[in-house]
Amino acid sequence: MKTVLIPLPSFGYDPTETAIPWLLFSKNKIRVIFATPNGQVATPDKIMLSGKGLGIFKGLLKANNDAFTAHEKMVTSKEFNNPISYTEIQNKEYDSLLLPGGHDKTVKEYLESETLQNVTVDFFIKGKPVAAICHGVVLAARSINPETKQSVLFNYKTTSLLKDQELLAYNMTRLWMGDYYLTYPEITVEDEVKACLNDTNNFIKGPKPMFRDSMSKLSRGFIVQDRNYISARWPGDAHLFSLKFIDLINA
Repeated sequence: MKTVLIPLPSFGYDPTETAIPWLLFSKNKIRVIFATPNGQVATPDKIMLSGKGLGIFKGLLKANNDAFTAHEKMVTSKEFNNPISYTEIQNKEYDSLLLPGGHDKTVKEYLESETLQNVTVDFFIKGKPVAAICHGVVLAARSINPETKQSVLFNYKTTSLLKDQELLAYNMTRLWMGDYYLTYPEITVEDEVKACLNDTNNFIKGPKPMFRDSMSKLSRGFIVQDRNYISARWPGDAHLFSLKFIDLINA
């Protein structure tokens, strides 16, 4: 049985970008190992589940019914309720690595973890399958190969949460939610990811993201695959992202 490692922050992971992959991995007999900073069960970004505070944009911004249902199943699973700590991660025990996103400022402990950055570097050096979605791409971008002194993404094609998406969500809600949608108010995800690339043309935006994908509407999703690495932009790409990563894991 193939194994995928999914590290999460203690608080604030995106429920769609975590639960949809978990569900599809489970259905395809891929074992999931979760990791959190201290080995305690992770807590999602509850606003993304409830839509509380999102006002008239609730239906557009929060997790949809498919993701909500998948998340309900995931949080009762044995693997989710028995995570290891970051320091317990043994790279040789996992075939692949998936880096979900989450934009609440509590995810900084995940995005800034030197332990996870070192884990990510090792997966890239060994050519193992790696997938990153939304803010998860920031973690990959910050993972510096000690030999080259460059990001592991330096010579890769990638996508991530788009600047237009991030600023749109911020501007739609900032009057009452402040900078909730800006994990790092000083720089967008897209700008940080582009800054680590050898060629900014290797950042692929894809078609305008308007509607979320599903198992019956995979064409709505968008991913970029370059060798052992797959990236996606937002929860609306989660189904296609997961299925393509399953193909890569099983290749």
